[in-house]
Amino acid sequence: MSNDAATDRANLLDLQQGEAAALNRLIARWQRPLTSFAYRYVQSSADAQDLVAETFVRLYQRRMRLRPDTNLSAWLFTALTNLCHNHHRWKRRHPTVAFGPPGTDAHSGAGRGDVTTEPATLEPSPDAVLARDESLDALKRAIDALPHDLKVSVLLHHYERLSYREIGAITGCSERGVETRLYRARQHLRQELAGFFRETFAC
Repeated sequence: MSNDAATDRANLLDLQQGEAAALNRLIARWQRPLTSFAYRYVQSSADAQDLVAETFVRLYQRRMRLRPDTNLSAWLFTALTNLCHNHHRWKRRHPTVAFGPPGTDAHSGAGRGDVTTEPATLEPSPDAVLARDESLDALKRAIDALPHDLKVSVLLHHYERLSYREIGAITGCSERGVETRLYRARQHLRQELAGFFRETFAC
């Protein structure tokens, strides 16, 4: 993620002064990292894209309320994490049946190839592919089951590579608090995945 806050502030000022192209510049600048985070949170390409689009809609609607020195990256991620959290809770209350093979995104029709697109130089054995996919699925399920504050901290730190300070700005938490959340998240994940690996290697 880029740390050029001055560019964000300049684009925000242009947007507030009525320059429509400034929103396009902000979208081009932030769409990819925001979508990456949203996809890992909601685990659906279509839903992630919709939530990111809603984030930019909210930015435009609330542009005049923002201070000139607003940390725009923190604002965008804060808005998106709240949208993801609300969406995730709604989905849990209104589960849907996915049509398609296991591991397929029911909305986009894309499978696990969405997660990694790097070409394989060596073809792994079917057993190795199955074990890897099962491990990835177990990790995704374990992260998905984390409480919201722990889940957001893990996704921002381990996938978006944000510092404790940046995560704190997004979550409204101190750097020490972020460190504590990450520690608790790792403890949760170890406990969840320990059971999975015990069952796997017992077979």
